[in-house]
Amino acid sequence: MRIKIENLSKIYADGHKALNGLNLEIEPGMFGLLGPNGAGKTTLMRILTLLQSSTSGTVYFDDYDIARDRKAIRSLLGYLPQDFRFFEKLKTWEFLDYGAGLAGIQGKRKRAEIVDEMLRKVGLYEVRDRWANKLSGGMKRRLGIAQAIIGSPKVIIVDEPTTGLDPEERIRFRNILSDVSDKDVIIILSTHIVGDISSTCKKLALLNKGELRFEGSPDEMIRMTEGKVWEIFVTDSEFKEIKEKYPIISTIPSDGGWDIQIVAEHPEGFEGKTIPPNIEHAYVYFMDYLLQDKMNMYADREEDGELFK
Repeated sequence: MRIKIENLSKIYADGHKALNGLNLEIEPGMFGLLGPNGAGKTTLMRILTLLQSSTSGTVYFDDYDIARDRKAIRSLLGYLPQDFRFFEKLKTWEFLDYGAGLAGIQGKRKRAEIVDEMLRKVGLYEVRDRWANKLSGGMKRRLGIAQAIIGSPKVIIVDEPTTGLDPEERIRFRNILSDVSDKDVIIILSTHIVGDISSTCKKLALLNKGELRFEGSPDEMIRMTEGKVWEIFVTDSEFKEIKEKYPIISTIPSDGGWDIQIVAEHPEGFEGKTIPPNIEHAYVYFMDYLLQDKMNMYADREEDGELFK
């Protein structure tokens, strides 16, 4: 299974451009889709799951064209949306049984066996008779992924699955996704939580304002940030100055000022040392520093009269 996205754009009726000529290829395994709120991740997820159409461009699931082969593509999909809801009058096992029926699993006895197996896999067998809408937040997300994977889909798409979960539930959820990962199954994890990506995904795409900012592995993204993360001590008066120049990653109060971490090629006017970057540093570098640097470049060119000639 391969997904190929070609020149995909989405412009809404109010003129908002959610996706802008996106080109991306996704291979089997865990694939992370990273970016801030408003980056275009949810729009892309909704297009991939056939919930809305693009303005231009297309997507291929192997040889299936999303514009022509919608029924065939739909049979390949498992989806956990960000806003996942339950029927109020269904127990946990009943809800999953309903999902199994929608996934094409026929026969009451066969569905019952598969439902129980899936409930054990996601750690919900002991609460199988509890009303689904009375589960805790973490349990609801686990039931959500259970309904997404119960039909053994070839493409599993999960949108912001760990938002609002405590660290223990986040780890449990990531482990469930890793357990169902298969050499011929694509799992797309869309999130703005960078830790979820670095812990589970071998490849990722970073979106901002509907455009692709980075594509590769988390390690490659981190390597591109080496030498650009600085640890510096600043006084209270210097703090305001450096805050206006560079993205600040962390601040720790210290005697007479602050110990801070910033992203910069070199912090002009300040002494510090470089430190090994992590995935959060890399995220800030690509999202904030490079964007800020690009905007400054355009501003300089505009002052010189180079733009719009």
